[in-house]
Amino acid sequence: MNLRNKKELAARTLGVGKNRIILHNEAISEIKEAITKQDIKTMFEEGLISLKPVKGRKTNVKRKTKRGPGKVKKKINKRKQNYVKITRKLRRYVRDLRNSGKIDRDSYIDLRKKIKMSEFRSKVHLKEYLEGPTRIKQKEEDIEIKLDKSRLKEKPNKVRKTKTGVKDA
Repeated sequence: MNLRNKKELAARTLGVGKNRIILHNEAISEIKEAITKQDIKTMFEEGLISLKPVKGRKTNVKRKTKRGPGKVKKKINKRKQNYVKITRKLRRYVRDLRNSGKIDRDSYIDLRKKIKMSEFRSKVHLKEYLEGPTRIKQKEEDIEIKLDKSRLKEKPNKVRKTKTGVKDA
């Protein structure tokens, strides 16, 4: 006996696959007579047609979503914003000093490294550092004035000692 069509009708009616439908041997004659969906539903309720259990893995507990760094949607912390502001300001200032000739290339590179390491809290702090011993080259005018003052002072004659005796320079 071929009950393939009845199995397909039962599968459509009950909303499952054909392979899950079980037709009991005791009620084959009644199942043959079933024509409508309503007949199939009543047979299912009476137990003449049954369903195989679903195969596959058991349902596991759903994995909790984790909050990693890629999930966080907030502003970058203030410390980084402050670092960027101060660094840009100081780099601009040091670049201007280099372009005006107040500092040479080596000290410029050294200052850039120190700015990157956050050694200076502010522009004022950087200026105080530069005003320390021989950080900034003095302007040519200031140097000339100092030279003039030193020339005006009277210098004592230097005395050189030689093998034969003492000579004035």
